[in-house]
Amino acid sequence: MNILEQIISDKRKEIIEFKAQKPINEFENSILFSKNRFSLKEFIKNSNLSGIIAEFKRKSPSKGVINQVSDVIEVTQAYVAAGASALSILTNEHYFGGKIEDILLARSMNAVPILRKEFIVDEFQIIESKAIGADAILLIAASLSSKEIFNFAKLAKSIDLEVLLEIHEESELNLLNEYVDIVGVNNRNLKTFQTDLLISKQLAPKIPPDFVKISESGLHLPEHLLELQQFEYQGFLIGERFMSNSNPGKAFSDFVKMLKV
Repeated sequence: MNILEQIISDKRKEIIEFKAQKPINEFENSILFSKNRFSLKEFIKNSNLSGIIAEFKRKSPSKGVINQVSDVIEVTQAYVAAGASALSILTNEHYFGGKIEDILLARSMNAVPILRKEFIVDEFQIIESKAIGADAILLIAASLSSKEIFNFAKLAKSIDLEVLLEIHEESELNLLNEYVDIVGVNNRNLKTFQTDLLISKQLAPKIPPDFVKISESGLHLPEHLLELQQFEYQGFLIGERFMSNSNPGKAFSDFVKMLKV
């Protein structure tokens, strides 16, 4: 069993237990469930912003502990102040050190889109995402069937959530459907956790032009973004580059300044 398969297996077991404890109508009756959505795709396309979806995460399976001390409110506010187009918040606790509370806190202090970064395997998680203040969800092509992606994306759109479908291989483009808003090309192979920016370059011309296109993982230098912009990428999801710094907000600000030089 590879890393992704193990994560998905654990997540499915976790959701079964959680659903037994939390009635879904509690989510639907929450205050945040009826809030207006910030559009992730529109914020990414806003030329006055950086195009960066700045991520808050504490650890990862490939790197171990990245940052266990930074405060989610302090970091996300600094990201937004320096021009982040959106925020990505990890909620997977076991593998990434994330918490549901991280999104709730970030939502309470920031007026930009929030992508819930989680391994979605059940419709329950989509309802939950809306209730905790997310504006968009991530669906990972490598971990879901075509039917699951279609049904999950359709449900998300019915409750006013945008959908980012993450792919890594050309064959996964066949999983796109009319309910997907954004295609994210993950330069990291989730089975081995190795990264290669060539993946984004190779897949770029094959992605239909009506989807907003972003590149994810392995983006460590401003030059990487400038290079991928030539392949018509409008957005970039970056986390480790900033979170591995003792002051993630300053690291992000410095990175954006270098983009403008």
